[in-house]
Amino acid sequence: MPNLNNYPAKDIKFIEIRHLNGPNLWTYYPALEATVDIGDLEDFPSDRIPGFYERLSEWLPSLIEHRCSYGERGGFLRRVKEGTWPCHILEHVSLELQNLAGMRGGFGRARETSVRGVYKVALSAWHEEITRAALYSARELILAAMNFEQLQHPAYDVAGTIKNLRDLVDLLWLGPSTACIVDAAAARNIPAKRLLTKGNLVQLGYGACCRHIWTAETDRTPAIAESISRDKDLTKALLRSCGVPVPEGCMVESAQAAWEAANNIGLPVVVKPRDGNHGRGVFIELSHQSEVESAYDVALKEGTGVLIEQYIAGTEHRLLVVGGQLVAATRGDSVSVTGNGTSTILELIESQINSDPRRGTTEDHPLNLIRIDSAARIEIARQGYLSDSIVPAGVSVVIQRSGNHAFDVTDQVHPSTAAIASLAARVVGLDIAGIDLVTSDISRPLNEQGGAIVEVNAGPSLLMHIKPAVGTPRSVGKAIVNHLFPNRENGRIPIVGITGSYGKTSVAYLVARLLILAGKQIGLACSDGLYLNYRKIDRNDSANWSAANRTLMNPTVEAAVFENGFDTLLNEGLAYDSCQVGVITNVDPAHHFGRHSVETLKQVFNVLRTQVDVVTPTAAAIDDIEEDIQLPIGAAVLNVKDEMLVEMSGLCHGEVIFFSIDPDLPVIAQHRTNGTGPTQGKRAVILRESVVMLATGSCELPLINLTEIFSDDNQHGSEEIENILAAISAAWALGIEPELIRSGIQSSGFTQEKYNPGNQDFPIGLQTQGIKL
Repeated sequence: MPNLNNYPAKDIKFIEIRHLNGPNLWTYYPALEATVDIGDLEDFPSDRIPGFYERLSEWLPSLIEHRCSYGERGGFLRRVKEGTWPCHILEHVSLELQNLAGMRGGFGRARETSVRGVYKVALSAWHEEITRAALYSARELILAAMNFEQLQHPAYDVAGTIKNLRDLVDLLWLGPSTACIVDAAAARNIPAKRLLTKGNLVQLGYGACCRHIWTAETDRTPAIAESISRDKDLTKALLRSCGVPVPEGCMVESAQAAWEAANNIGLPVVVKPRDGNHGRGVFIELSHQSEVESAYDVALKEGTGVLIEQYIAGTEHRLLVVGGQLVAATRGDSVSVTGNGTSTILELIESQINSDPRRGTTEDHPLNLIRIDSAARIEIARQGYLSDSIVPAGVSVVIQRSGNHAFDVTDQVHPSTAAIASLAARVVGLDIAGIDLVTSDISRPLNEQGGAIVEVNAGPSLLMHIKPAVGTPRSVGKAIVNHLFPNRENGRIPIVGITGSYGKTSVAYLVARLLILAGKQIGLACSDGLYLNYRKIDRNDSANWSAANRTLMNPTVEAAVFENGFDTLLNEGLAYDSCQVGVITNVDPAHHFGRHSVETLKQVFNVLRTQVDVVTPTAAAIDDIEEDIQLPIGAAVLNVKDEMLVEMSGLCHGEVIFFSIDPDLPVIAQHRTNGTGPTQGKRAVILRESVVMLATGSCELPLINLTEIFSDDNQHGSEEIENILAAISAAWALGIEPELIRSGIQSSGFTQEKYNPGNQDFPIGLQTQGIKL
């Protein structure tokens, strides 16, 4: 065995790290791809490093859940014990650190390159910055576990690393309310696109079918309604006018006026900010002048004014209304301690309340930690104590009157109460509303017990319904998604993705033109620029992720056509998770060799197959979406002359449409007869005696003669014809009528250098110049 310490340098170096924004050669999801040089460590698999297995398994015991190639619990650690290389370990440790920090699990791979000691490591990257941080932290942890004396790596602070990553997750990742909606959208096969690197603004769907959410607010949440909900006095006035029971109250401008109003309304009263939120500065059941005046001062700091209200006896409840329907309800609870004759109130809070494992500061804790704030001090003072007072044994002291709406009561809500909550949301104008009401028994009508609605909130927290401390979690994200996308809509527009070695731009232009003629507002991103219909909005090369992403964010785009070059697939990933049509024009492997370490046919195959992999329905969609959601069947349009593409056709989860200028190829014949009946076989677009044919099974429909496309004096080669066949195939797959396809192709201007309708700048005849785009 080599002596580990005889080597002068033992390190793990990152040569390059790339973020792949969407589906890529590794996975369907965004990923981080690192090129890693382990140098001399190539000679030292994990079983040759004394104590490494013991340190790694002790520091990260949860790695026991990684199954690895053995396909069983503990499989990865078994590999470490038997001997595996640093980049494989780097992959697993990076994923586990993210998981421990609160990010969901994901995909990981480590693969050798042709250079000794250099590997590619790919990881699911739901957020680029978080995954980068996890990758670097994993590197340091592994080096520390190797315990090289000459490198003087100290004992690794695993807990500190996880805390730092969790802080990063809390800062940058989606909050629980937004995340539950995004997860529900994924279950409906609705794509989600985050529009900020931090924050909770998310686009659901693409183009003209997209919707937007920001936490529990949507693009259907009117700004006027949100403003009304913030003004509690105005909200009550509107509700009262519609017969909704609300407590009597009024605005006051001084502590003395607050006491006078309290006497006029009738003691006890509630004091709260006019436009506060999250229950801050709210005091209930106040009966003494000192209490009211002290509460006024605190409430004033939490809002722009103070409201004095009639006290309603009972318990506060939060009802969630989505699209006019009650979908969840929780009950609040008072918090108190019981004295033991020796401990202060602060000590009792820690030992009797905050010691509850359900309490904490993260979304994993359904109950909040209790702290002595101004409201708690006033509440304690009402009972004759201070925070450092020692409470006699057996005496109960209330610390917080209402809060922690974490006790699910959805199934107990009386139908009339649910109807009143729905009416309150409609009166204010909110599509999603958190209705706060006070009642003694939520299962009885409000009017039987003097209950009332005390607040209507826009953008309510969903965490209390997702993770209640007691009771059944509610599918509130699903209710919101169903509200935004009724009737089983999936937020998708027709997308055509085009890749290959040559001809991509020409095919993209033709498909875009045919979609325009079919009545669609289209977005086209290609190497010639970025287009909205015939208008060029960016003259730079737009065959990239950024331009395609811009297109999918545009709410006027009804269909999109994207040119995806080899480099885009390899270095950026796709901007969409699936497409209705994926086209591969042709394959010239030599054109791609030598670029970004691509050296083999298999590598070329793995890059280009990305376009076929995402043809709907994808494997991920089939596995993960809800059973009652119907997926549209997409199509891969492939050039049958390339053996690689014929092999690739077997990976398509949708239909395959071959195109060929040779109608008698055996693959075409076999493809067409793979079905029952003359019109039940598979489809192909072929050229027979200069006539383009739409073939289904044994049936052939003449579409157009080449003489109707090209002028007699215009030279055209096989690649130009193949580009036309590819575009026709894509249009046919999109359901465009053959007669419209014929008219569009015939009038596309192949005898002109430029197609320029209305003095715009949408070129269509470039292929007549023999340019391979």
